[in-house]
Amino acid sequence: MKRKAPSGNPPTGLEVFPNPHPHRDYEIEHVATEFTSVCPKTGQPDFGTLTFIYTPNQVCVELKSLKLYLQSYRNRGIFYEDVTNVIFDELLKLLKPRRLTVISEWTPRGGLRSTIRCSYP
Repeated sequence: MKRKAPSGNPPTGLEVFPNPHPHRDYEIEHVATEFTSVCPKTGQPDFGTLTFIYTPNQVCVELKSLKLYLQSYRNRGIFYEDVTNVIFDELLKLLKPRRLTVISEWTPRGGLRSTIRCSYP
C-alpha cells in the first residue's frame, strides 16, 4: 500500500507501507547521517544527523522515499529548529504513529553544537 501525504499539503514524496505487526508496540529507529540544508542567514551549508524513532500504528515509512525526501532539503535555507519541526510535523501527519521522536544533531560551528528534539506524545 503506497500512500502519499494527505492532499492540501505540499507534496513530500513520503510513502508508507502497512505495518506488518499493528497489534504490537515495537520501536523503529532510522538514522540519516548525511543530512544537509543551508543556513538561511549565511547561505553556508549545515550538516547534521537526523534520528527518527517511532512506534508505528497502521503504517511504516518507506525508506527510499524518506531518503529522497531528506535530500530535498539539500539546497533549502532553513534554521535547525525549523527543519526539525517541519520534518516532525510531516511524519506525524503521515504516519499517525503511537509515538514519534525526531532528533537533529548538527556539526559544530563556531565552537557550538546544537541538538533539537521533538516528541509525540
